[in-house]
Amino acid sequence: MNEQIPNCFYRVSAKALILDEHQKFLLAKEDNGYRDFPWGWLDFGEDPRAGIERELQEETWVKTTYIATEPAYFITVGKPEKNCRLAHVFYETKVENFEFTPSKECTELKFFSKEDAEKELIYGQVKAFLKHFDPKNHR
Repeated sequence: MNEQIPNCFYRVSAKALILDEHQKFLLAKEDNGYRDFPWGWLDFGEDPRAGIERELQEETWVKTTYIATEPAYFITVGKPEKNCRLAHVFYETKVENFEFTPSKECTELKFFSKEDAEKELIYGQVKAFLKHFDPKNHR
């Protein structure tokens, strides 16, 4: 069966933008070596903030203390091999602490500057984020 995904279809993920006092952002390392923001695919009808809280708990056992009410960034990227587009919504997030339990989705948590992140093995959505990220917007 050859189903076509409609042009308007986007798979949506909610990502936690966790910043330190130097405006560096937190990236998680997955078991395949790639780095990404802590995130999760949104369930149908799920509030993005609830999705971030749920995913952080499931993947790292880190508890959120704050999630912004409005997104900080909205990034879209193509996924030609899957014939779809992906939308990534980034919310500034604060967590209780960084004592996490490693999992397949998160083997390491580390803060990066934009320049340092560009040197890492990162997914396309992180590369797209780096084009828009400006630490001055987060004082």
